[in-house]
Amino acid sequence: MNEVAAISDLNDRWGIPGLAVVTVGQGGSPRVAISTPLANGEMYLHGGHVTAWKPKAVGDVLYCSPNTIWKDGKAIRGGVPVCFPWFGDKTDNPAAPAHGFVRTKAWQLQSIEKIGEDIAVSMFSQSSDETRKWWPFDFQVVCRATFGAILKLELVVTNTSVAAFSFEEALHAYFAVGDAASVSVSGLDGTLYVDKVDHFTEKTQYEDIRFSAETDRIYLNTRHDITMSDPVVGRKISIHKENSATTVVWNPWAEKSAGMGDLGAGEWKKFVCVESSNVGTYAVQLSPGESHTMAAIMRCA
Repeated sequence: MNEVAAISDLNDRWGIPGLAVVTVGQGGSPRVAISTPLANGEMYLHGGHVTAWKPKAVGDVLYCSPNTIWKDGKAIRGGVPVCFPWFGDKTDNPAAPAHGFVRTKAWQLQSIEKIGEDIAVSMFSQSSDETRKWWPFDFQVVCRATFGAILKLELVVTNTSVAAFSFEEALHAYFAVGDAASVSVSGLDGTLYVDKVDHFTEKTQYEDIRFSAETDRIYLNTRHDITMSDPVVGRKISIHKENSATTVVWNPWAEKSAGMGDLGAGEWKKFVCVESSNVGTYAVQLSPGESHTMAAIMRCA
């Protein structure tokens, strides 16, 4: 069966007429396109990756790079990549894929459901001979995205191994902004963070976060709500986290952005990443048969 026919079969099984359709997306990749009275959205099977959420009242909330390389083995640049089972470089193997291997894998569609006025899309990935080359454990990871006036993302990791394991995870959200240099992020005042740009030095955040240079920080023990204010666009985005103990804040700034082939010069101005996560010393320990759910609930006004 060719890929177009396979996508058509998925739509016949899971599509909801007028609300959710499985169709061919960028690079020929299958995607679920959502259109409801409250919001439009998009989620790719490549990486279990949400690439768009557009509440009708406010427009596109997520940034996706126009220079994304849409091909197997490459991560989609923007939207909400799923990082698992490690974050950043793998500490014991720098040749391993950055941010884990699931964001460049083809996932499987588990379900599309209508819940009230919202549409929930669930996709999953699991261990294979290929993943065991990088990480020896058996697992299943589900990303469930509920599209409506609010976007709720849930990442469910289940240990299907016979041994316990530890993993890192992140919902690496790229938020579209008018100008990153004008944005502020509140809710982390007084929080300890690791500054990856400054040799992983531990520091304390005072007042709101503002952006004036490359920023790459892991905020520790952060379980409260975070708000990003964008005076250029005139809106605020709030993030409520569940079972997430760290928050990553990232913007590559001008020089690094220009050197990234899937980003490009000037693109740094158009987004700020605020990532719900469990990384570093806050990695999750999971016994055989156990599951862990981390969630990020996003609102925009």
